[in-house]
Amino acid sequence: MAEAGDLLAEQPAPQALPSTARPMKMTLSTGPDSSGGLGAVGFRTAKYQPHEWHCNNSALYQEAFAGCEQAECSRAEAKELAELTTAAAQRAQQHATAALVQRMQDIHLWKVKLQKEIEELSAETSLLAAQKRRLERALDTIEIPYAIATDNLMCRERRQHPDLVSDEVERELLKELELIRNIQELLKRTLMQAGNQMRINQDHKEICEMDWSDKVETYSIDEKCERYSNQSTNIQFHPVTVKFEESASTPETWAKFSHDNLYRAEQEKLASINLRALIDNILHDISEDLRRQCAAVNEAFAKRCEELDEAKRKLEHYLNKTLKEIGHQETTIAALKQAIKDKEAPMKVAQTRLYDRSFRPNVELCRDEAQFRLISEVEELTESIASLKKKLLESEQSLWNLEDTRMNLEKEIAVKTNSIFIDKQKCMAHRSRYPTVSKLAGYR
Repeated sequence: MAEAGDLLAEQPAPQALPSTARPMKMTLSTGPDSSGGLGAVGFRTAKYQPHEWHCNNSALYQEAFAGCEQAECSRAEAKELAELTTAAAQRAQQHATAALVQRMQDIHLWKVKLQKEIEELSAETSLLAAQKRRLERALDTIEIPYAIATDNLMCRERRQHPDLVSDEVERELLKELELIRNIQELLKRTLMQAGNQMRINQDHKEICEMDWSDKVETYSIDEKCERYSNQSTNIQFHPVTVKFEESASTPETWAKFSHDNLYRAEQEKLASINLRALIDNILHDISEDLRRQCAAVNEAFAKRCEELDEAKRKLEHYLNKTLKEIGHQETTIAALKQAIKDKEAPMKVAQTRLYDRSFRPNVELCRDEAQFRLISEVEELTESIASLKKKLLESEQSLWNLEDTRMNLEKEIAVKTNSIFIDKQKCMAHRSRYPTVSKLAGYR
């Protein structure tokens, strides 16, 4: 370019070419001497004029100079544009890589939160399952007190009159049965609630797992994208991907989706924790209530057995007295009969004397002192015998009454013995197999 400038400087300034000079149009002679010589003087020939030659060269020089200059500017601009676009592409790639890294960090953060929530929800569900098993064991264990209370009531129906009484023991047993039925209903409702909560926990765990799985896959994709470089061999053009999907989420909706999943899972986890605490309280309360009612029934049984023992002792005491009195009364009756029998001989003597003296002749049949004494003797003997017979009847009636009393006492003692056997040997012995507090609370 410098040589071209020097050459142009040595040439005279180019004159503007006439309109007929570019391109040159040649006017040919039509005469016989048109090929040269004097015949061509004054006519335009096919040859250029010197000044035209210089002008043409100048024009070519100028055109070449301008083209070179324009090309140089274009080269400079192209180089600058290439450098700018290269730098812009590098910056864009760096920004995109940084955005991918930041996005991976966000995804990893949510992934860690989701994984933690999944583990906690899984652990909480396992704990709730353990509580549910406690409820099931407690419900099975409560069948034992129910069977015991029912058996006690059925056994006590075999008591004999008059011991077949609606006493304190029966009232406490009925209260125990009612308490057990209420507890069974409560445990069944709580079991259903625990099962529903476990299903809800599992549903939210699956939702979090799906979200976590999507984020793991997305993290893997973004990690793969972050590793791409200009030197990668597995890159290619995908023009159709340069657009936003209509179903694509925004960063706000993306974050809200995971946040809502975590929030709902956390709420259900708290509900599960509260339900476990409620189950603990329920099992503790029902075990205490059942053992308290069991103690009340046992105490009522003990008092009733003491009453029965005391009544039996008193009945046996009066039976012994009655038996002794029967023996005495039999002795008395025998003595009365002997006394009556002993009066027969004096009566015979006195009546025989009166009979024999009734044969005294004539005036000898006198109402003398002997006669009066004999008649008085007979009357006294008759009155004594009548008194003895009356007393004998009274004694015999008393003996009969004592025999009835003895029979009633023996029967009542047998009734009391039967009642004591039922309450002590049957009911209280059966109640010794009453479950412990730990078993009633659902523990093994």
